[in-house]
Amino acid sequence: MLVNMKEILYDAKKKGYGVPAANAWNESTIKAVIAAAEEKHSPVILALYPEMADILAFGEVAVPLAARAAVPVVVHLDHGQEFVDAVKAVRAGFTSLMVDRSMASFEQNVFEVREIVKFAHSLDISVEAELGHVGKGTEYEETKNIGLTNTEEAKKFVQATDVDCLAVAVGTSHGQYAGTPELHFDLLKQLNEIVPVPLVLHGCSGTGDENLQKAIKLGIRKLNLYTDLDQAGLAAAKAAFAESAKTSMFSSLDDMLRGYREKLGYYMQLFGSAARV
Repeated sequence: MLVNMKEILYDAKKKGYGVPAANAWNESTIKAVIAAAEEKHSPVILALYPEMADILAFGEVAVPLAARAAVPVVVHLDHGQEFVDAVKAVRAGFTSLMVDRSMASFEQNVFEVREIVKFAHSLDISVEAELGHVGKGTEYEETKNIGLTNTEEAKKFVQATDVDCLAVAVGTSHGQYAGTPELHFDLLKQLNEIVPVPLVLHGCSGTGDENLQKAIKLGIRKLNLYTDLDQAGLAAAKAAFAESAKTSMFSSLDDMLRGYREKLGYYMQLFGSAARV
């Protein structure tokens, strides 16, 4: 069933579990995400990063498939950095938008997010924003302590924008880490105590199971995944090809999607979202 993100994240907040947001980019990966969720009886967030696929084309495939799913599925715009991205996503039937203005000033971030929240909420579309900035894993040692979320700003930001959930920077990075992840759990604990909406963690791939489970205990309700799913799919395809000397790209694609789907299912178990629906 097609739902907005607020609906599932507030249930996760109430019951203390996390929900994976899996990046997909075409019909095959969309179906793999939904299949994993149905296998694990888990809600799921189907996320599109705009550089991976056309927003309108993605919506044409994702929205009807999500609507027919046996579990709650959010069709979510990930890291929408232009106003036109939000407009396209609304037109395409997305049920959730991330408004990423994390590199702007606090005042500009508030202004732009608030304007999108106004029209999104009128259409029952949830909105995520980011305060602080989650950087690149390849630059981790240089940037891991730069752009961390300020607690007082976070409280003011949520009040001023009326966002449904807030992505926070507490020591994770996007992509593969060049270094060992060091999460600021003390900061996350403070944010959870002061921010009334569900918290979001970007850059979960490679962060480590124990770190992610602790983050969930301290208030993280949405956890973004791509690199780990991508690498699991690639590893499964390579292993199957090596074992059977497959020569068909179609059979290799099936193996890749199986690895991607199984890794996502693993995270559903780890995050506690499995068997919730």
